[in-house]
Amino acid sequence: MLDFPTTFLRAMQATTLAPRAADLFTQGLERRTGSALLRFGAARQRPAGRTGWTGDGAVAWLDDTRGHVWSVGEPDAAAGLVLRAALTRPDRVREFTGPRGTETLVGRHLPVADVVEWIFRWTLAEPPVQRGEDRVTALDESHHDELLAFLNTHSPAHSTGPGAEGVSLWAGIRDPEDGRLIACGALSSLRDSGAPLMASVATDAALRGQGLGAALTSWLTRHAVRRHGFCTLWQLADNTPAERLYDRLGYRNEDPCVSGRLITP
Repeated sequence: MLDFPTTFLRAMQATTLAPRAADLFTQGLERRTGSALLRFGAARQRPAGRTGWTGDGAVAWLDDTRGHVWSVGEPDAAAGLVLRAALTRPDRVREFTGPRGTETLVGRHLPVADVVEWIFRWTLAEPPVQRGEDRVTALDESHHDELLAFLNTHSPAHSTGPGAEGVSLWAGIRDPEDGRLIACGALSSLRDSGAPLMASVATDAALRGQGLGAALTSWLTRHAVRRHGFCTLWQLADNTPAERLYDRLGYRNEDPCVSGRLITP
């Protein structure tokens, strides 16, 4: 039998949200440092069918398609909401994201697997122009096969592929001599809010370290900021080269997150 002390009791005291437009924003959490995932990731206008929870110092909402609970706030309170979601809807909740520490607190009550630490990064400003940025061009549906072949070769674990839902733009850089694709990337979107999310930036493995990724990332960031006023991306916590690049391009680094898979009874 599982033991559910403070974290679980807070979860059970949390309130399942009614369908009101500002449900996730009544505490003002989105204005606090470390809560950009709520500010940019959750639509203030409540999407039809979105399920959410609120507690003292945290909010959470469910991506029902993926079975993924997103939580923001104090780790203890956020873990409580993840537990509430998992234990009241075990057939629908399979994954979670929360502030660092959430995985340990949840793991005291439910088994957690495949833990990944990452950073939700964002910027409101256009980055400094990077060398080679003028070589970036937009790509359309006629290039999807080429893009997929390139990603499968040079970035097999890419998060977004050609034709994926939510992608608004693909861009690439070509070799000036033979015209072959040597770098690519996409602007996708966060499912709930539609906020621009950079994804699947990849460069030819033989040409890394030459600034191609920086040029492409800068170009995509500039496009998103001009069109939407901001851009977001996900960075793995142990990716030091990416961290240096994003710092240089002006992306904020104040939203450490953790994700995991729940093994429910």
